[in-house]
Amino acid sequence: MSSPLLGLHHVALICADYARSRDFYVRVLGLTVLAEHYREARESWKLDLALPDGGQLELFSFPAAPPRPSRPEAQGLRHLAFRVAALEPVIERLAAEGVDCEPIRVDEYTGRRFTFFADPDGLPLELYEIG
Repeated sequence: MSSPLLGLHHVALICADYARSRDFYVRVLGLTVLAEHYREARESWKLDLALPDGGQLELFSFPAAPPRPSRPEAQGLRHLAFRVAALEPVIERLAAEGVDCEPIRVDEYTGRRFTFFADPDGLPLELYEIG
């Protein structure tokens, strides 16, 4: 029996500082804004961002949201991985913005190269080279 799931539609992220995270995802990572709304009743911003493959990221701000435990790794979403054609140009772009990437590693099962970095709230993000 095949899955009724057609693919990933979006991933939702909650940030501590909306302006800082908006700048990171839009200017630094280059994602396109689809919609942006301030939700008065929730004192919350909602930003819809487009990925080139049709997927989306939703960026939310909520007052007094607790920080996400990253180390030691907690249960739940481990990291968010982005496909890239080549690692080095993206790593250089991030470095120019003051974003550090871990040393490049090789996936022992696929032979593909990858690296990790963090968003402004410490959310682990991965660049996965598809060649």
